[in-house]
Amino acid sequence: MTATFLEKYLKIKKRDKYELIIASNNKGKIEETKEILNSFKIIPMEEVLTKIEVEEDENTFEKNAIKKAKVIAKKLEGRLCIADDSGIEIEYLNGFPGVYTKRWHNGTDRERNLAIIEKLKGVPKEKRKIKFVTAIALSNGQNTITSISSIDGYVSENIKGKNGFGFDEIFELDNGKTLAELSFEEKNKISARKKALQMLKDKIIEED
Repeated sequence: MTATFLEKYLKIKKRDKYELIIASNNKGKIEETKEILNSFKIIPMEEVLTKIEVEEDENTFEKNAIKKAKVIAKKLEGRLCIADDSGIEIEYLNGFPGVYTKRWHNGTDRERNLAIIEKLKGVPKEKRKIKFVTAIALSNGQNTITSISSIDGYVSENIKGKNGFGFDEIFELDNGKTLAELSFEEKNKISARKKALQMLKDKIIEED
């Protein structure tokens, strides 16, 4: 099924197992991608390309993911590349920081999280809604398919939990726990990135 889709839409020649360059050297992302896109041979970018910086200057997560995947695929002369972009959107702050999630604050994750809590100081829970968005793009440099997923929660009033990374310690779910208070297995079940990968796989199969 995968072969037919990729041949038709991405113009990839048929082979036993498709190689897919992942635009990340994060071990967690690589393993997650291998688990879900198991019809591909997943190759970390560092194994085939010296470090390349792609400026994420688009106005949506999806466009940034597309740009990154396309630029790297072209650099690799049309080899398939998968890339993602993600971040948070806070409703009370009109979607801030959005696509600037990784760039608006130069401090540590903890310092950035405390800065967000400070911005919402005194704001009641019902107005502290936060969305974590992940967009994924698969491209050969010319043609691209994408998927987007998200999870919703609230910005906690305090730092909570010791698991996870990034915004996990301030991303509070409906049950009152932050993502940093969940076990790896619990968090993995609701992972926006994992859902986006599965959606991408389903899209390949459905459009076959």
